[in-house]
Amino acid sequence: MQSNVLVINCGSSSIKFALIDADAGVEWVSGLAERLGQPEALLTWKIDGAKESEAIVNADHRGAMQAIIARLQDVVLHRYGETLTARLAGIGHRVVHGGESFTASTLINQDVLAEIKRVSHLAPLHNPANVLGIETAQALFPQLPQVAVFDTAFHQTMPRQAFLYAVPYTYYTELGVRRYGFHGTSHRYVTRRAAELLERPYEELALISAHLGNGCSAAAVLNGKSVDTTMGLTPLEGLVMGTRSGDVDPSLHEFLAGQLGVGLGEVTQILNKKSGLLGLSDLNNDMRSLETAAAQGHEQAQLAIDVFCYRLAKYLAALAVPLGRLDAIIFTGGIGENSASVRARTLAQLAILGVRTDESRNQNHGRLSNGRITQDSSTVALVVPTNEEAMIAADTITLVR
Repeated sequence: MQSNVLVINCGSSSIKFALIDADAGVEWVSGLAERLGQPEALLTWKIDGAKESEAIVNADHRGAMQAIIARLQDVVLHRYGETLTARLAGIGHRVVHGGESFTASTLINQDVLAEIKRVSHLAPLHNPANVLGIETAQALFPQLPQVAVFDTAFHQTMPRQAFLYAVPYTYYTELGVRRYGFHGTSHRYVTRRAAELLERPYEELALISAHLGNGCSAAAVLNGKSVDTTMGLTPLEGLVMGTRSGDVDPSLHEFLAGQLGVGLGEVTQILNKKSGLLGLSDLNNDMRSLETAAAQGHEQAQLAIDVFCYRLAKYLAALAVPLGRLDAIIFTGGIGENSASVRARTLAQLAILGVRTDESRNQNHGRLSNGRITQDSSTVALVVPTNEEAMIAADTITLVR
């Protein structure tokens, strides 16, 4: 049967997509529809290294999906002389939150869709958009199997001592208050890839994965299973991020609400959208820009980087506790894959774990050393590029078959 999978990542105002040959692991079309519902709505796509774009003025999610399908139809017809439907095995959807209901990717039916809607209160900014993407794709391709791949599913193997908060237990049993974790698809992909690079069985490794981008999280993966992670009930918990604060004193909400004369909702918005690297630097949330500014003597930019790396190092050390041993630390995501400085600053604070950076390997992002950026006698640290779309495609083709 066909092995082409359409991967859909539907956000509140954007749709990211990719057409992937899951068997070959080849992404041959990818793109983004953004600023949906606005006059500036735009569809961009990349094929064979060439980038193209098209205005889709005021397009909503359904209109954007129709534009995406039209472009893909043209590509497939030109390349194969067939319709897109004839070349597709299925459609894979990123879904942010599966609650405790979903411990793995699953074929979508009406019961699954209803359950995704039921747990949407746990991710009110993301799940409704994911549902919209699923329903739109179902309407456009009613004959194709569709699969949901959950950000939270990989972390459902965490033990109770790792996922419970020390609050009244009934909040967990009645309200679902617990740590769920996110970026699970990325952590699963890069830890599997690390096992390949290390040439060791995935089910026998103790790994720490650091996904560092505008959103950041780290996870402890023991024998192929997540045993702890830094994000919690929401993606706000844990590491310092682009615009998110990460961990703060819970009483900070009440304190800021009183001092600023705002509601708790606005405080949460500040911690999500105006904090992190952006808040500390008073410049922006882009690590590349902050590194440039710091090199030019901008003190707050340097401070933001210092806090980011210190908190990251502290959490990586903490995640060694549930592992009991450590075979490798993995850096991935936009910052993790591309900032040699962040990696060096972070690893310099992890001498207690036996880590010693190899400057040359690190500057080359591990590309000339099978991903490795540490000295031969050191605890291993790797740079492993993530590919969530490939993981979604792989899950989709497996379930479809």
